[in-house]
Amino acid sequence: MATWKYAAKDPGGRTVEGTIDAQDRGGAVAELRRKNLVVLKLDEAGAFARRAGGGMPRLFKPRASASSAELVIFTRQLSTMVASGLALLESLEVLAEQAQTPGMKLTCETLVAEVRAGNDLSAAMERCPKAFDHLYISMVRAGEVSGQMDVILDRLAQYQEESQQLQREIKSAMAYPAISLCLVVGITLFLMLFIVPGFRQMYDTWDEELPALTTFVLDISESLRDNWAIWFGAGALVVSGLVAWKRTKQGTRAWDAFVLKAPVFGPLLSKLALARFSKTFATLVRSGVPIMATLDIVAATSGNTTVEKAVLDSRDSVRSGNLLSDPLSRSPVFPPMVVRMIAIGERTGSLDALLEKIAEFYDQQVRASVKALTSLIEPILITVMGVIVGGVVLAVFLPILDMVSKLGSS
Repeated sequence: MATWKYAAKDPGGRTVEGTIDAQDRGGAVAELRRKNLVVLKLDEAGAFARRAGGGMPRLFKPRASASSAELVIFTRQLSTMVASGLALLESLEVLAEQAQTPGMKLTCETLVAEVRAGNDLSAAMERCPKAFDHLYISMVRAGEVSGQMDVILDRLAQYQEESQQLQREIKSAMAYPAISLCLVVGITLFLMLFIVPGFRQMYDTWDEELPALTTFVLDISESLRDNWAIWFGAGALVVSGLVAWKRTKQGTRAWDAFVLKAPVFGPLLSKLALARFSKTFATLVRSGVPIMATLDIVAATSGNTTVEKAVLDSRDSVRSGNLLSDPLSRSPVFPPMVVRMIAIGERTGSLDALLEKIAEFYDQQVRASVKALTSLIEPILITVMGVIVGGVVLAVFLPILDMVSKLGSS
């Protein structure tokens, strides 16, 4: 008999934690399900201490995990093999044989062992929390209940592919501004640390009073050169403080609310949050996941605590017998168009179809916003680079230009 630590959702939607005694993980999961709990996390109590007592440390052993790219390929291949009539266990064995990384191989081997022992695939995936999230496991469980595992896996693969494609486009579009910004900072530091000090030595021999801009740039350069450790430490301290504050519950809420209202990136992030909400919601509803579990999953995967709070508030309202669109209409996160289409979907019984339409619309809006933002950032960065670099160059040469002009006039 072993003791297992768990985190789970109770029928009221609250997260509860505790311990339970069971022979193995499958028995612990079964016992928690009998208590109407949805398992979020399950670990054997004291497992780390036993591992640390001898043998190779757990740090150097591979863990059952999978990157987003590996998971997309895994899901698509599993969907194809199951749809072709290949047995689930045999499909998993094939995937285990062709796994490229130790983490993915261990994941597939864990699934094979659990399914061979008679456990459901969803229960087996709960053994690999680093590879499969709550959304993935819930959809697989819905496929097991409905007997449409191949269909559910196909929808899950399509959902992952579309989400990853959108993420790639955003990262690709933001790569140029990020590189340009690093170049601006790098060039400026190079000028201030290695070029400007040479002019300082020359100007110290002059009897002429230097222009205010030149004096300012020379003083900044001297401060950076002589006190670089203080500047670096102060910058690191500020960044560390912001990161630590953002990790707090209050800081996370304040930051998430701020980014949705930010002048330039706020509209883009709002559209991205709405696209993710609609796509996840539509995929879960179409896969047959119960509405209350769907709202829990959508809230947990929203990626923004402001959106999460709005979804959880709507879940409480739905539990009381109200329509989903009623509480959403009171949230500033959801535009009237989204609320109206959800209301129509609830009345007509076509909520999944309308959610997919919303997701498609906001996917297109995100792509258009990214392109517009990229075209807007490019001239801004060029202007900033010109002002900073040109300002430094002008400042160090301004006394020379003044002297040339005086000699020419005399």
